This record gives sequence, structure tokens and C-alpha cells, in this order.
Amino acid sequence: MAVGESSAQNYELRDPDVRLMLAVRDDDAAAFEELMLRYQSRLVTVLEHLVGNRDTAEDVAQEVFLRVYRSRKKYVPGSKFSTWLFTIANNAASNARRSRARRKERNLTPAVDDTGAWGGASLEQMAQEKSAFMPTRRLDKTEMRDVVRQAMETLNERQRLAVLLCKFENMSYLEIAETMQMSPQAIKSLLSRARENLRVALEPYLEHGSTPAKTAAVTDEDDEAAGVDA
Repeated sequence: MAVGESSAQNYELRDPDVRLMLAVRDDDAAAFEELMLRYQSRLVTVLEHLVGNRDTAEDVAQEVFLRVYRSRKKYVPGSKFSTWLFTIANNAASNARRSRARRKERNLTPAVDDTGAWGGASLEQMAQEKSAFMPTRRLDKTEMRDVVRQAMETLNERQRLAVLLCKFENMSYLEIAETMQMSPQAIKSLLSRARENLRVALEPYLEHGSTPAKTAAVTDEDDEAAGVDA
């Protein structure tokens, strides 16, 4: 869909990163370096959760920035810069996962922290509140981080990405929807299901000390059956 001139100007006025990208379009090397400085760490953090390995995440991040630079002459502001960038990142991560699957490499465990998956109480806070009623269960922070990581593995790719964009990038439903090419209502439902799936995955650990089962992973088809679609 073509982006209207007024819409493009609106994003240019509101988003300083869009202005930087427009400077990149005009071959401003300093502007491109500034964008990389602003987004490199954030991009690698999200990609690490999506591809499961820090080294791979760094490689994919470099590929993303290369794509940004190569497409600079065609750039027209149609969203916040971060939304556009993470759309490219999501596609690059999907390609990396498919390439790894073709090579039949085993997926390394993504390093998910325990600071929460979206606004509101974090998963660790959720677990600590639950454990207050179980005096015999003293939750070690490192142990809890590992358990939360395993719980995240039970989410499908769409749920995991929505959680990461909400958690790390503080994106709104609309911005996540634009990134994932879904409707805002679908994103709202997706995050709701992700939260519930994480609660279910964490329950065995909180009750009995059992780690989340990898076989509990939900699929995109599960979301579609529940009415979560684009």
C-alpha cells in the first residue's frame, strides 16, 4: 500500500529515528552510524530470543542493518522507524531459523530473562507471589530464570515475538500489529493467550518443582483455532 505524503511527513515530524533514516536515504553515513548505535543492542537482544543463540543473533542483526542500508533509496516513512526495523528483523530471524532447520542443527536454548514478558507484573513476581503460599519452595533467581526460559519455549513463534516486542520495545498493540502484519485485536488476543500459556507452563514448577515440558509447545494453528488471526 502506498504511503501518503501527509502520512510520511507526520512520521517524519514525530519520530527522530525516521528523520535519521531519511538522512541515510540521502547517503548520510553519520546518520546510519547513529541508528546502528541506537538499535544494535536492542536488536540483538530480541533476535537472541528468536534465533536461540547470541552469535547467530549478532550475525542476523548485521544482516538486518545491511538490508536497511541497501533499501535506503526506496525508504518512505509508513510507520515508526522501530516498527519498520523490527519487521525486517522478524523476516531475517525467520529465514535464519529455516536455514538452521535445513541444516538440521539443534536449536540452542534462548536466553530469556525473568524481568517480565509485558507490562504489569513480571513472571518472576508472579512466581514469587505464588511461592509466598508455599514456604517450602524458595525460588532461586538463577533457577527461576532457567524455568522462565523453558516456559517461553512452549510458546509458538508468533506469541514469543509479540511478547518480546511488548516486553523489550514497549510497543503498543498497533505497533506490534504493524510489525507482525496482524490486526491490533489479534495481537491483544495473542498476548492474552501467551500470558495464559506461560502461566500453565510455570504451574508445575510453582506447585511441584517440575520444569516446564517442551512437549507443551503450542502452534500457530492453536492460535488460529482460538480466533487469533491476522
